[in-house]
Amino acid sequence: MHDRTSAPVGIITGAGSGIGAAVARQLSDDGWRLVLTGRRPGPLYAVADAIEAIVLPGDVRSETHCTALVDAAIETYGRLDGVVLNAGITLPGRVDQTSPEQWRLVLDTNLTGPFLLCRAALGPLRSSRGAIVAVASIAATVAGPELAAYGVAKAGLLRLMQSIAVDFGPAGVRANTVNPGWIRTEMADAEMEALIGTSGATLDETYERVTRYVPARRPGSAGEAAAAVAWLMSAQASYVNGAIVTVDGGAAVVDAGMVTFGVKPADGKLSS
Repeated sequence: MHDRTSAPVGIITGAGSGIGAAVARQLSDDGWRLVLTGRRPGPLYAVADAIEAIVLPGDVRSETHCTALVDAAIETYGRLDGVVLNAGITLPGRVDQTSPEQWRLVLDTNLTGPFLLCRAALGPLRSSRGAIVAVASIAATVAGPELAAYGVAKAGLLRLMQSIAVDFGPAGVRANTVNPGWIRTEMADAEMEALIGTSGATLDETYERVTRYVPARRPGSAGEAAAAVAWLMSAQASYVNGAIVTVDGGAAVVDAGMVTFGVKPADGKLSS
């Protein structure tokens, strides 16, 4: 049994679904007391019903909301030990297809919001020698087509964590990044639906197609990404700071040029 009165306290953004909800469940199982936030109250309360958590719906683009999240943790539990930056959106488009308004929306949600929450949380995190984990994407380090704003925002999020690691590591704060590849979530399902278009393919067939050259030959689960986040939040990762943990089944290490010659699946037969 965990001693809940002395258990660590964390804030999770984008906690109503997908990786954020999986992180909430995993950290709760690990003994954390949590403050959950997101823009949709319904899913947040559904997650909170099964764990010990308080819910504060809102938008991380708001400095006032970010301050309120930290205040809620301190006022309710008396401390803050960790922050998981999971809230994010994607709007596909090349640079010439992306309006200034779309650009600002993606960067404000995926990068400025995390900056605002980190800024509000760093005081208590210095006191607790706490941890920050950002959920970015392999799009932070490899470029995909028509992902200009999203890729730039996620790359910036990675560097934000590294900057905090350098500046606040001497005070005991750790800041790390998890870079997921294709993780099967509600958000990824919506992206799959867009890729399907009028092709008539099923959701499963489209996931199989986009992971065809991924060494694992499948998308990941939200629980697999959450396990990496939970480890980085734990004392087991006490000497890990400024790191990028990639959870992509090996996608980012594939030689894009060589895959045109075919790959060998698990049965050893060459396909192209």
